[in-house]
Amino acid sequence: MDVNLAANLAVNLAFAPPCGPVTGWRDGDVVRATGIPYAAAGRFQPPAPAPDWSDVLMATTLSPACPQGPVPFLDDVLGTRYGELPGDEHCQRLSITLPAGTDVGARLPVMVWLHGGSYTSGSGDLAIFDPASLVAENHVIVVSVTYRLGLFGYLATGTGRPANLGLLDQLEAFRWVQRNIAAFGGDPGRVTAFGQSAGGDAVAHLMATPEAASLFQRAIIQSAPLGISRGREKMNAAMGAAAEAVTESTSAMEVVAAEEDVARTARKFGLVAAMPFGTQYGHAPLPQESEIDRAWNAAAPGIDVLIGHTAEEVRLFLPQSRRLGRVGRIPVVGETVLKAITWAVTELVYGKSARQFARRHVRAGGRAHSYVLSWRAPGNPYGAAHTVDLPLLFGHQGTWEAAGLLAGASWDDINAHGRAIRALWAKFAHGDSLGTRGEIPGSLRYRSV
Repeated sequence: MDVNLAANLAVNLAFAPPCGPVTGWRDGDVVRATGIPYAAAGRFQPPAPAPDWSDVLMATTLSPACPQGPVPFLDDVLGTRYGELPGDEHCQRLSITLPAGTDVGARLPVMVWLHGGSYTSGSGDLAIFDPASLVAENHVIVVSVTYRLGLFGYLATGTGRPANLGLLDQLEAFRWVQRNIAAFGGDPGRVTAFGQSAGGDAVAHLMATPEAASLFQRAIIQSAPLGISRGREKMNAAMGAAAEAVTESTSAMEVVAAEEDVARTARKFGLVAAMPFGTQYGHAPLPQESEIDRAWNAAAPGIDVLIGHTAEEVRLFLPQSRRLGRVGRIPVVGETVLKAITWAVTELVYGKSARQFARRHVRAGGRAHSYVLSWRAPGNPYGAAHTVDLPLLFGHQGTWEAAGLLAGASWDDINAHGRAIRALWAKFAHGDSLGTRGEIPGSLRYRSV
């Protein structure tokens, strides 16, 4: 969807949530209300709820992205383009997509999307995250959240600058949903938090906050790098010291430029530096690292979990490594070695930690299913890599057909598998039983834990 398209559409629809009157618009099989402010904050300050309004809010402009640098590699893989959305560090906006014809009293399940991007890139309203198919096919409402990233949102300093500001933004978004979503036909008692990569990591860590079970009742955690979420204290301290030169008066793009230098400080800390920015334990709203399991256990009885990963997560990153590229070209054994490395690192960062999270959740009185997603484009070197779930969940041919991740697959095949996966995610969001195990042939297997 073009960022300016909404303003030119004639069919407007009015909503009356407690925050103030909102006008959205009809877009084919869905209705959209975009760019709604849910919080406000000064730079390096915790967010506060956005003030209510009395004049009609024309919710017809997409949410701006948090300022960020280009990632050409991901643009090629995902078919995105840098600068697709305008940047604004005051980016705490959300967008709502609901099925056309939804009655205000419909009480539909609500799915709140937290995008990934290593906590440094991405935005809730990127075209690759368009939830129209998920919404129209499955009678759910999707709320897409944009939040602060990088130095704006995820790094404490020794002089008292807070950590986890992006996580605090997300909490405000969930509070906004609880207060307002009924006016759009949603059920505040059936909210599913779902996110991929850093977004999945954020969903998991939101579950460790005291009010989690009052904000959402289900969580879908996709490809969260939980295997590198601990043991980051020394790295965070080194990065915080490197970031002290960034102040409230530093221009936004200078802040973005400084992120690379700050991230470079992390490289000596090993595998955890693969995602240098992220949640920090011992800073609001998270407990100390030694208490994180206890916090998760407290929330477990009130939140059902679906957690998993792709079969070959690390294949997304192999083309960036010259050393591994040379290994892959070794006659006879090269591809076998790459497969072994892919399996080992996928297990270390994603697989083992996901299973541990699910087992701990069940022991603490919660319910959980785990999955592995194995779909891949035929002959594509990325295989079932990190992010391959995105075109299946947010399938739109015009957006995704040029993505390198999908080269070799027909859109009919992508959409057939995607439709089945979207139905499974929505079934979970509706609160229907997934049973003890199940399979989407050629795509995904899951089981209860």
